[in-house]
Amino acid sequence: MFIYLSKKIGMPNNATLHSISWNGEQGWIACGASDGMLKVLKLDASGSKDGNVRGLAAPNNLSMNQTLEGHNGNVVCVTWNENYRKLTTSDESGMIIVWMLYKGMWYEEMINSRNKSVVRDMSWSGDGQKICIIYEDGAVIVGSVDGNRIWGSELKMNLLSVAWSPDNRRILFGTKDNQVHVYDNTGSSMYKVTIYCLEDASPDVKLVSIRWYDGSEGYVEPNCPSLCIAYSNGRIQLMRSETDDNPVLLDTGLNLTRVCWNYGGSALAVAGVGVDDKVCMVQFYDPNGVHLRTLKMSGSHIYGISWEGQGLRIALAVDTRSEEH
Repeated sequence: MFIYLSKKIGMPNNATLHSISWNGEQGWIACGASDGMLKVLKLDASGSKDGNVRGLAAPNNLSMNQTLEGHNGNVVCVTWNENYRKLTTSDESGMIIVWMLYKGMWYEEMINSRNKSVVRDMSWSGDGQKICIIYEDGAVIVGSVDGNRIWGSELKMNLLSVAWSPDNRRILFGTKDNQVHVYDNTGSSMYKVTIYCLEDASPDVKLVSIRWYDGSEGYVEPNCPSLCIAYSNGRIQLMRSETDDNPVLLDTGLNLTRVCWNYGGSALAVAGVGVDDKVCMVQFYDPNGVHLRTLKMSGSHIYGISWEGQGLRIALAVDTRSEEH
């Protein structure tokens, strides 16, 4: 596995990036930054699944650089619905905007503002039919792709992360006290996931992310791990399902900030800062926890990571700029 810096893309006014997401089907890159700044970028033949030129030979010129107006606070969540070509974004005030593509430009389609708590995470179901939005105060909203509310709930827990199961029948909720709860897709509680990787963790450890590869591109091997539960102390467990009683346990040696599967589920990118050397870096693992590569970065914090559609490149939101590798 060979990695090198391909392109740096600076944000206007030295804005700090808080979120990034690379659309795997069409190649758009959404960048959420401070003070309401939201940009959609696209590289020529950017490695999208329908691009003609990919990998090392792909050009790096921007064919789209659109600023989307509508947010006021820091844009902390950006996520694509690739099946329906929609972008969903949220800022720290709780405002959620759904954007649609019309004649080659992105326009505001729907707005929702709860004004009670910050959105911590958003996740579209694998078929693009439903979105689950979680707020820090425990509020959960599940809506349809056409903007209708399907169900909502006020859970008695502080939420941090959400993930749909590959079959879209279950939703996993990660909490501030490091638990992972499983609900069905109608909002009924089912059970808790057993966490094996935190047996000796200190009290200040926090859940970083739950990410579940949806299997849409097949699996590297039968019954290989596809569910990642990651914590700030660098501990990760990779599970074959949410009931797996023999997960792969990793200690990355990082203060973790982000994790992300590539689109084929063959590589997991893990971003953070080295516990000992304080160097900003990304580590890459296969689904069985085998370390593939370490990429050291300039900067002090990685705010977001996202793979492109062919899994050949990865976009990183680093300090005050985005970097593409």
